[in-house]
Amino acid sequence: MGPYHQKGCDMTGLFVVFEGADGTGKSTQVSATAQALQQAGHEVIITREPGGSDVAEALRSLVLDPTTTVDDMTETLLFAAARADHMAKTIRPALDAGKIVISDRFVGSSVAYQSAGRGVSQHVVEEINQYATGAVSPDITIVLDMDTGLADTRRDTRGTVVDRMESAPDGFQEAVRASFLVQAETAPERHLVINADQPASTITDQILTYLQTHHGVTL
Repeated sequence: MGPYHQKGCDMTGLFVVFEGADGTGKSTQVSATAQALQQAGHEVIITREPGGSDVAEALRSLVLDPTTTVDDMTETLLFAAARADHMAKTIRPALDAGKIVISDRFVGSSVAYQSAGRGVSQHVVEEINQYATGAVSPDITIVLDMDTGLADTRRDTRGTVVDRMESAPDGFQEAVRASFLVQAETAPERHLVINADQPASTITDQILTYLQTHHGVTL
């Protein structure tokens, strides 16, 4: 497996991010995509946000705890702090080594959840995260899009503990979904929007085809 491109400095790996409202099937697609790439001989790092490093995982426990009261700006800064540690310890080293990094959520989630959802200025969210990431952006962000009502049903039936983001008030998830779509429309060359209301295998095939044709990933 050779380098996918020159990202800047010495980073030659491929940075793939999955975004979407809760209940759209991100975890399933992260796993399936990574497995297919690994079977094709690629070195793949699977990670998540908030989390992906020791400090970031500790912050995840805090910021997603449904019993914790956190104001909107504190939440924004906690997510960014987790992201900074995640970038320094996990993402950047893997990209420097020419690996494929697949992350379940990244900066797009902060724009969607803290800005569109909570009402923090989008400019502020983006500025904070420029510092947190060292201005590193995903090569491709795959947005899994689904009708909010269907996503709600999926969340309700999967039997997991509801976290702070999932228990947000009515209208929150609609705002989040709309934000992801606007982000994709604003930078279509760096986003792939997929209808998540399809068989999982169909979605995975669409993702792999895109990575092959647009980013030179061999399969």
